[in-house]
Amino acid sequence: MQITVILLIFITGLVLGSFFNVVICRVPEKKSIVKPRSSCPSCGAVLMPIDLIPVLSFLLQKGKCRYCKSPISPQYLLVELAAGLMFTAIYLKYGISPEFFFAGYLMSILLIVFFIDLKHMIIPDGLVLVGIAGGLAFFAVRFFYNDSILDGEKWYSPLIGIASVSGFLLLIAVIGMVIYGQDAMGMGDVKIFIPIALFLGFKLSVLTLFLTIFIGGLTGLVLIITKLKKRKSQIPFAPFIVIGTFISLLFGNNIIQWYLGIL
Repeated sequence: MQITVILLIFITGLVLGSFFNVVICRVPEKKSIVKPRSSCPSCGAVLMPIDLIPVLSFLLQKGKCRYCKSPISPQYLLVELAAGLMFTAIYLKYGISPEFFFAGYLMSILLIVFFIDLKHMIIPDGLVLVGIAGGLAFFAVRFFYNDSILDGEKWYSPLIGIASVSGFLLLIAVIGMVIYGQDAMGMGDVKIFIPIALFLGFKLSVLTLFLTIFIGGLTGLVLIITKLKKRKSQIPFAPFIVIGTFISLLFGNNIIQWYLGIL
């Protein structure tokens, strides 16, 4: 039974990942995510249901359009697999519970943000607002349900998380502008922590920020050493925020307990 549920969760994630690809491709171009139907970006052929089976269509067509044989971006495969694995991991952590649905909601938005920022270096305000709406809903639910994400923190913990983490990043952005005359931190990165803090609360938001800076700094260092990036090159920050949030959702409270235990 457990294996069947896991398989269903994984397949559901793949299907949702297919929709996430539509959002990733259309939102930056301010296009509707509802219509028109999906089409090949190279030849414009309208895709049929057989072309839209998550993962399988990409593999069976060997990563090429069935009509013009142009290569299909591997992004489509990566997003679908990432969504399937993401929902499976969240289910294994929280089971079927309010935490599962709210964590899945948050990470769905963040997965979309991951690929949009990676490609365009922007975080659309619309996605931030959708995240805030879900975060406020979870904030309200917590008055009637003691969730394991907050792990005993007070009801106002998410508000402190917003003030501290988003406030800290905003301060960095302002200082960078004053000292260097350029953006040291994109405002999208500041704003995306608002829904994250609403979901995670204060402790996990701070942990997420620490993980983001650590992973981002380490990645940037490797890119500079390998000369894939220059010291002044801009690197999208949101992907590291997404990774940090995912780690916090799955292991955050355990990491905090481990850290406090060695003090």
